[in-house]
Amino acid sequence: MTPKYETDFDDWLVETFAKVGSFTMLIVLVDVGETTVTPLASSYLHIVGDETRWPEMVEMLSGAGAKWNAAAFYQADRVGLIEDSTAKQRLASLTHHLNGDRSLLAHSDFFNAGGLRLKIEEVRKH
Repeated sequence: MTPKYETDFDDWLVETFAKVGSFTMLIVLVDVGETTVTPLASSYLHIVGDETRWPEMVEMLSGAGAKWNAAAFYQADRVGLIEDSTAKQRLASLTHHLNGDRSLLAHSDFFNAGGLRLKIEEVRKH
């Protein structure tokens, strides 16, 4: 299928919004090294339309002050929007678990700094 928009992120956001409507998104900014992935900052965002494109998202994420090169996005709940207090609790739980288990990033919609989809795989040591 040919992408309709500039980036994979744009396609993902439009498709996700078409499926679920408004939703709350948990965001984790990370630094991806050659064999490491380090969470740097996190936040949540209520998505109430599908107009946001990657350049606007990057501008917003730059406010975190972290030197990130990838971002992981999770739907906070399958039903759509959730209250701020619930989003904060779920974000705290997610970041706590990510600090101990980076494989949880495989369950996110993961994009590089250019908005292109990434796939994360565990590096096996021999």
